[in-house]
Amino acid sequence: MKITKDLYHGSLALLTDFYQLTMAYAYWKSGKADQQAVFNLFFRKNPFQSGFTVAAGLDYVIDFCRNFKFEENDLEYLQQMTQKDGTPTFEEGFIQYLRELKFSCDVDAVEEGTVIFPNTPMVRVRGPLLQCQLLETPLLNIINFQTLVATKASRISLEAKGDPVLEFGLRRAQGIDGALAASRASYIGGCSSTSNVMAGKLFGIPVSGTHAHSWIMAFDTELEAFEAYAEAFPDNCIFLVDTYDTLKGIQNAIKVGQSLKAKGKKMLGIRIDSGDLAYYSNVAREMLDEAGFPDAKVVASNDLDEHILSSLKMQEAAIDIWGIGTKLVTAYDQPALGAVYKMAAIKNEKGDWVPKLKVSQQAVKINIPGFQNVRRFYKNGKAMADMVYLENGEKLPDEITIIDPNDPTKRKKIQSGALESKVLLKSIFKEGEKVYTRPKLDEIREKTLTGLGRFDKAHKRLINPHIYPVGLEESLYHLRTDLVLKAKNYH
Repeated sequence: MKITKDLYHGSLALLTDFYQLTMAYAYWKSGKADQQAVFNLFFRKNPFQSGFTVAAGLDYVIDFCRNFKFEENDLEYLQQMTQKDGTPTFEEGFIQYLRELKFSCDVDAVEEGTVIFPNTPMVRVRGPLLQCQLLETPLLNIINFQTLVATKASRISLEAKGDPVLEFGLRRAQGIDGALAASRASYIGGCSSTSNVMAGKLFGIPVSGTHAHSWIMAFDTELEAFEAYAEAFPDNCIFLVDTYDTLKGIQNAIKVGQSLKAKGKKMLGIRIDSGDLAYYSNVAREMLDEAGFPDAKVVASNDLDEHILSSLKMQEAAIDIWGIGTKLVTAYDQPALGAVYKMAAIKNEKGDWVPKLKVSQQAVKINIPGFQNVRRFYKNGKAMADMVYLENGEKLPDEITIIDPNDPTKRKKIQSGALESKVLLKSIFKEGEKVYTRPKLDEIREKTLTGLGRFDKAHKRLINPHIYPVGLEESLYHLRTDLVLKAKNYH
């Protein structure tokens, strides 16, 4: 299913900041609307103090770009805008330009599920300056949130160490859009299912769920509630046991499980949603085993995240399946990724590409100029370093030096001729036409899991992860330095 078509029914061209439109108008007014430019979308710091980030959101970007146009009701709204003196904000000629506008940019991006790092381009847009500018806000809106949640899901899944992780944060998510995007990104990051039925319909994510405390409270006794649920779902019984008393709840679940067994059915397990999860899960395991239910699963929930999960693992909690809601879909401990979208080059009147960069008093905020790509090198099957380089068609030398963009003393020599490597940016659109074949969501999820497997565990640990080497190819580093010095009039 196509996301935009199913969810939004129409143009999303006005899903942007007002200043993008005023800049677009000024570009048109000054004759620069169709001047060719290159922009890069990237982030400066891994979220959650993590050692890695997982890319997500490209599918939404594709739908946005494919459907990018200004419809008549969009243009009518813009025509009604006035300045302080009462004159129209936008001339009629500009409105007509937007009416005839057809998306014609090249878009290259890292594929969803790719493990990525700071200062490397996630999305590269090349095309008419006005169009590139209008893509900034929606692309950041899409990529920022979904990448954040996919990364959170990956961290949780890594700490689960192979146990299934169920995402059920719909009720706590930031609105309908946030809930659907979060369910999809969570699945990309490694979750095995969602409680969000609409996400299941739209994206093909497996859906799962048990019952709430209200189900128990609707009956005179807990045992009666379990019996009624077993009658309705004899092949899918996971009983929530902590409504009144967890230990008695486990006993009641066992009673109903024995009745199911007598009928040739099987109790799948129990869920604990409160209290000391380590203690109660171990007691539950003992009780279930003694009662003849060694295959019954213990599901745990209750405001879990990767840190609590890690602690419960260290306590040897007998938990088989993890239900994660609020802290996953809201990216609870970091509400935004902080990705940015910066111009990297512009074509002058002579037809030459001129590299561009923003200078800042903070070194981390000085962007990387030029038409860039990213290459990842592997040694003995493990990722060893990422290189940001200028894509100019030149063959890579056998020995490369990469330099940390924020600390020139951090350098790494790479014998590229003897190593496996791959380019991370893939062509998505050429002159506005989609050239990329979208993978299925299951394939994206598998890409995440496989990709993470190619990184040393030191980069994936929860606390103080080892920093993965990412650097600028030496000539790009020197170009950037020279442009900074020039901008500061140092030479």
